[in-house]
Amino acid sequence: MKILLPVDGTELSLHETRFALQLLREGLKASFVLANVQEPASFYEMVTADSPELIEGAAMEAGEDLMEPSARLLREAGVPFETAVVQGDPAQSMLDLIEEHRCDMVVMGSRALGPVRRW
Repeated sequence: MKILLPVDGTELSLHETRFALQLLREGLKASFVLANVQEPASFYEMVTADSPELIEGAAMEAGEDLMEPSARLLREAGVPFETAVVQGDPAQSMLDLIEEHRCDMVVMGSRALGPVRRW
């Protein structure tokens, strides 16, 4: 079984990573695709940038940094995983990743809202 695990570096995504690891401890046989979706560059960023490749590179680096806490948990548990950083609409990007990596399950939390925003 392959599980898509979208993460954004928040405590909530670490909680979901721990939950996914718990599934393995309970006997599920699976590998993971650790994913992060970055927003595409704004029109302003594209127009003012010296190089569009620099913007894309910064987005990919940011995505990798945000995945690192979850990746560390998976490495420490000895769990096989792939990584994917993509740019685009989060919902469509998740659907594309599910298809591309042939994922059987997605483990993700709800929106990460603080106590004030939940009201």
